[in-house]
Amino acid sequence: MAREEDPRIARSRALILDAAIAAFLEFGYDGVSVEIVAERAGVAKRTVYNIYGDKEALFRAALGRSIAVAEQFANQLTEVIEELEDVQLELPRLAERLAEDVLLGPVLPLRRLLVGEMARFPDLVAQYRRRAPDTVLRALAGAFERLSARGLLEVGSPTLAAEHFAFLVMGAEMDRGMFGTRVPRPATVRAHAREGARVFLAAYDRR
Repeated sequence: MAREEDPRIARSRALILDAAIAAFLEFGYDGVSVEIVAERAGVAKRTVYNIYGDKEALFRAALGRSIAVAEQFANQLTEVIEELEDVQLELPRLAERLAEDVLLGPVLPLRRLLVGEMARFPDLVAQYRRRAPDTVLRALAGAFERLSARGLLEVGSPTLAAEHFAFLVMGAEMDRGMFGTRVPRPATVRAHAREGARVFLAAYDRR
């Protein structure tokens, strides 16, 4: 049985990670030091080293939060799909949630930061691709295959349908975000996601 982490350490861990993510996004990898993270987190530098180790470990942990968002979405998708009855009503809601998770939090800026450091962290780039976007696409493909088997969608290639859905819902906004630092407006993200889902359903709804 795993020991439960000391609440004080858990709190420090969360404060440090929040501070590290904010610092990396503001200054880039080279502009961040353990001292900066410790100061922003309100903890001693030794505490950062004890919990996370060095700056590279902090960077990997920061990207781990982005990966966790993708894995959580993928894990919950199966349950959502099993309960889904009205694709016209519920797929747009799913589209909004996916777009919000990716475009309105730290996921997109962290992804942009990782791409800028891909020469330094090729293993992390490969891990991120496998555990974040690829995981979401596989989950969507499985979901659309099950909806097709239930007669709610007409899907020839689940993998291609997943790619269509992801791009229609958030692809253009993600492209813009990868080449700039403008934060998209939440209302715009939701509206584009709903419209993307509508276009997807126009092609794949069996009715």
